[in-house]
Amino acid sequence: MSAELGLVLALLAAAVVMFVVNNPRMDVVALIMITVLPFTGVISMGEALAGFSDSNIVLIAALFVVGEGLVRTGVARNLGDLLIARTGRSEIRLIVLLMLCVCGLGALMSSTAVTAIFIPVALRISQTTGTSPSRLMMPLCYAALISGMTTLVATAPNLVVNSELIRHGTAGFGFFSFTAFGVPILISGIAYMLFARHWLGGKDEVGQTAGGAGSAPRRPSLSNWIEEYNLTNREHRLRVLPQSPLVGKTLAEIDLRGASGASIIAIERAGRLSGTLIEPSESTELHAGDVLFLDLFSPGTPVNALGERFALESLAIPGIYFCDRSQEIGMAEVIVSIDSELIGKTILQARFRSLTSLSVIGLRRGVAAQEGRILDEELKAGDTLLVVGRWKHIERLSIDGAGVLIMRLPTEIDEVLPVAGKAWYAVICLLIMVGLMVSGIVPNVQAAIIGCLLMGATGCIGIGDAYRCISWKTIVLIVGMLPFSIALQRTGGVDLAADALASVTSGAGSHAVLACLFAITALLGLFISNTATAVLMAPVAIAVAKDLGASPYPFAMIVALAASTAFMTPISSPVNTLVVGPGRYKFGDFVRIGTPLGIIAMIISVIMVPWLLPLHPVQ
Repeated sequence: MSAELGLVLALLAAAVVMFVVNNPRMDVVALIMITVLPFTGVISMGEALAGFSDSNIVLIAALFVVGEGLVRTGVARNLGDLLIARTGRSEIRLIVLLMLCVCGLGALMSSTAVTAIFIPVALRISQTTGTSPSRLMMPLCYAALISGMTTLVATAPNLVVNSELIRHGTAGFGFFSFTAFGVPILISGIAYMLFARHWLGGKDEVGQTAGGAGSAPRRPSLSNWIEEYNLTNREHRLRVLPQSPLVGKTLAEIDLRGASGASIIAIERAGRLSGTLIEPSESTELHAGDVLFLDLFSPGTPVNALGERFALESLAIPGIYFCDRSQEIGMAEVIVSIDSELIGKTILQARFRSLTSLSVIGLRRGVAAQEGRILDEELKAGDTLLVVGRWKHIERLSIDGAGVLIMRLPTEIDEVLPVAGKAWYAVICLLIMVGLMVSGIVPNVQAAIIGCLLMGATGCIGIGDAYRCISWKTIVLIVGMLPFSIALQRTGGVDLAADALASVTSGAGSHAVLACLFAITALLGLFISNTATAVLMAPVAIAVAKDLGASPYPFAMIVALAASTAFMTPISSPVNTLVVGPGRYKFGDFVRIGTPLGIIAMIISVIMVPWLLPLHPVQ
């Protein structure tokens, strides 16, 4: 071993130790290695920074943006809602569909992001069906990890291995090259989890995890407030007919609140593709066909009389008090502060609607909610008001200094989509990107950038949000570990590892070599990130193939598959770490459940990889 190789290995060992103790952060460790490696004289500073110009780094960043577009527009959440509707109370069907949905979505976006999306979905299912969260979180976690074995872009290690192949002058993998291996592993994983779920707690844990003793008090829902403030039967949808005297008039000219005790909560106006909810203001001019969302304060005001007077057509109400539009219309309880300028004024006198773009629909003093025309009540310090309007205006209440303080927000605010109504645009952008990748018309990185630009052009994600959603920690980690690949190859470290592996498996056959590669990669992934593992093991795998005079593809594929087999500990992957809390898992749960699944994945991979990717392809 040369002195240079010794220095590189010492730095690599130091990096591994810092990864294991998680101090400092992984991306900081990567930056330290970028800085220190050039001092060995093995690589230059330019080579240490070369990872930033790697096309796969740009591709990974672009995939974060596309995945965020799917989240912001509700594609991922709609998939979860569909899952809830289809599963009923069958735990077997629930686990099967959950793992299929998670893996299917994870094939096209970050497995970590998919896990974060589906955790609240799984918890909601747990509360609805009485299934213990511990029986759902681990299947969810493992399906997200297996999704990395289904497509080229599903996880960063696949792209790292693919990049190493290209760097050695081969063509690299195709978009669906991984699918033939990932699907059997997924099917086996589902079958295994249906059996292993019996080792993962029972129904008595549901209450403890989902709001039992010792948990934080639950926030109210919109339906709770609708009942508390007696809002049922106060809501109405009325369409403005062409002959209506309201057409062409502004809301200030109409003054429905003064004339009939009706407050316009929102206005739906027909657009090219779908209806758009617009905010009512004094200057808003009504058009024929507009749908008015009305709250009638005065129970004595018949809606039929209002319709006849103003030529308004009454429409059906899909849900209680506009809950079907909770993506756009929200509520909040606010309290009149002791120094508020609202004290001594009525809501109408204070022009609360004009100042905040929110309507007051409920007033409570003490325990009981007030009835009747609350807009004419003089406000006092400590009064609780229930306001309704667009979520963005609710969030700005404290900033605008409207004389009230937000007291409680409903649970529905956690499910509000930043870009509601554009799910189909996001799906189309995704399909275009995948189509370009599969067809090979343009390079994968170019297809991903096109997908990002289309997401931005259609309004699925803004430029600021696009930059914020990129996991720069992951990007820096990959870039920081790539120089080790160059340094180990230049100092003979890769050849040394390949020779050692060949010596250990001498005469044992190609399947033993592949199994050994898989095991080493999976075990190394227990201590450092799967991305860093792929960076280190991909060149070793290709060197082993070269020594054996075999095709590099099966050896590279084994490393990629093994890098996603991070089932065995809660720290093997961020995906595992995310589910530890909601699933109430201990370290031993992952060892006990994940180790057999890892062995199953290894057996399937070692059998199928040389079968579908021949070691010595016919020329």
